[in-house]
Amino acid sequence: MPVKKKRKSSGVAAAVAEDGSLKKCKISSYCRSQPPARLISGEEHFSSKKCLAWFYEYAGPDEVVGPEGMEKFCEDIGVEPENIIMLVLAWKLEAESMGFFTKEEWLKGMTSLQCDCTEKLQNKFDFLRSQLNDISSFKNIYRYAFDFARDKDQRSLDIDTAKSMLALLLGRTWPLFSVFYQYLEQSKYRVMNKDQWYNVLEFSRTVHADLSNYDEDGAWPVLLDEFVEWQKVRQTS
Repeated sequence: MPVKKKRKSSGVAAAVAEDGSLKKCKISSYCRSQPPARLISGEEHFSSKKCLAWFYEYAGPDEVVGPEGMEKFCEDIGVEPENIIMLVLAWKLEAESMGFFTKEEWLKGMTSLQCDCTEKLQNKFDFLRSQLNDISSFKNIYRYAFDFARDKDQRSLDIDTAKSMLALLLGRTWPLFSVFYQYLEQSKYRVMNKDQWYNVLEFSRTVHADLSNYDEDGAWPVLLDEFVEWQKVRQTS
C-alpha cells in the first residue's frame, strides 16, 4: 500500500503570494489555453476498460497517480497543477488525498462524469465551471471541501490548510478575503471547525465589505466576532 500523503498541497500553497497577500483564485478560468476539445459523438459510450487504460497512462507500478503522473495528467487536460483541486471538488470525487489518486478513486470520479479519455473530460469543463459558479452548487462544494481537506482522524481543519482552501474557494470572489487571511495569520486559532467553516461562507455572502450590516448580536461564531472587532480597530487606527 502506498503511504498516504498528508492533505497539504504545495500547489495549493502557491496561491499565497509574496508579502502574505494572495493571488486571486481563477475559478471561472482554471484551465490553460488549449485547442478545442474533439467533439465526442453520442455513440461513444463510456467504457470502464478504456477508462482503466487511461488511468494506467499516469499511474505508477503501485497503481497510484503520484506527483509526476498528476503533472502529466494536468498538462494533458490543460489544467494548472495548483488548480486541480478545483476540478476534483467540482465533481466531488471522494479522493483520500489532494492530488494522489488510486485506481478506485479514479474510476469512481470518471464514471460519475462518464469520461474515459482526455477529450471527454475537456468537454465537461463548461459543466464543471457552472458547478463552481452556481450559488447553490458552490455552497455544496464549499461544504464538501471541509471533509475533503481535513485529516480523517481529525474533526477540524488545521489553520494552514483552512487558509489555503479558503484562498482557492473564496479568494477571487470575497472582497474581504485578503483582510480575513491576515487576521487568521496573526490570530490565536490553530484549527477551524466545521461550524466556523460553514459560517465563513455565509459571512462572505451577507456582510458588507465595510462591515456596516454586521449584527453583533447575531449567531456568528466567536472567530468572526473577533475578526470584525480586529478589523474595526484597524480601520480607526
